[in-house]
Amino acid sequence: MSSTSGGAFRSTLQMKAESGQVEVVMVGCGAPNRGMGWYHAVQMIDKKCPTASLDFVIEPWFLGKGKTTPGGPEFAEWAAENPDIQFTTSLTDLPSPIQPRLALISGRTADNPHLLTESIKNGCKVIYLEKPGAPTVTELESMKAEAAAADVKVLMGYNKNVCKYVKKARDFAAGLPGSSVTFVSNNAYENTAASLGECFERNAEGMLKNMAIHELALLVSFYDVSVDNIESVTADKEFSSLQTLTGPSGTEWTDFDKIKFSITTKTGTTVSVQADRCGGTDSFAFVLDDIGAEVFRYYMPDEEDKAHVAELEAKYPTAMPYFFTQDPDYITVKERVAKTCLDGSEAEGVATIDIAVETLKVAEYLTPILQEQLK
Repeated sequence: MSSTSGGAFRSTLQMKAESGQVEVVMVGCGAPNRGMGWYHAVQMIDKKCPTASLDFVIEPWFLGKGKTTPGGPEFAEWAAENPDIQFTTSLTDLPSPIQPRLALISGRTADNPHLLTESIKNGCKVIYLEKPGAPTVTELESMKAEAAAADVKVLMGYNKNVCKYVKKARDFAAGLPGSSVTFVSNNAYENTAASLGECFERNAEGMLKNMAIHELALLVSFYDVSVDNIESVTADKEFSSLQTLTGPSGTEWTDFDKIKFSITTKTGTTVSVQADRCGGTDSFAFVLDDIGAEVFRYYMPDEEDKAHVAELEAKYPTAMPYFFTQDPDYITVKERVAKTCLDGSEAEGVATIDIAVETLKVAEYLTPILQEQLK
């Protein structure tokens, strides 16, 4: 690796970022084939985002106490395969920026507040923050204020905001008066108490702040959904399931393993969300007409994208399947954020931290209401 796990970078090393590129700091990479940060890194290493140069990876766990834990040896092997990237455990080890510096924060949600603070202190001009941004609204609002005071822009990894299937469904519904859209998200966990218990514990912020947060961001971004504008919320009790399960630590966790609900706003819009931890790998949207009949459905990946997904599955056979279905959208968001960092241009369609704050407010508002409806 290009640095020691906890020390400063070797002075002889040169930055990779060239003129016309930003130097990217991956903060919280995670295990190869498992971590979202790792997949972001792979896309940049493969030069899928021409404006983004992955110069640094900050990984305190697998370069520290987690070296010998599951994923640790694989991380060390992957790092050794990328000697031109500088790996270390802390943002405080970074040298001064040469090109505009972008932090891509993809660690544990609970760590994000202090990681944002460290990113600002260490020269990051723009921050790409993975969802939901922080464990609570209060923390995310504090992060927003801190970034604003430092004149640092924060944009969010809500990649579904730029997805093809979302735009197609929105465009179709816009041309059909009285219609409504349902956004569907699926994961491919095994439908067992052990698998879901591990999922509940690892994603302890809960489904609405984790898996379904992308769909809530769509509602906030495009459907005028906010806590103040929600007229009613109705859970689909036949579809939905709320369980209390034991995680690997022995602690019990209560969460939705699947949920479907409709929101009607005070301004007259109705929109629905459906999420299933054990529903497979596809996301899609469908449109109902004014009498409730389905008239449109579009999948991610569509037929055009399935060949690309197959190529990625062959290249990374043990990676999380959802990486591949969303691959083009991860690229789009990163490239738009990198361009913003480089030249200040608008990151079209990319969610701001303001959208993230309202999305998290909606998630916190909905969770007890839906839990009560499913008791």
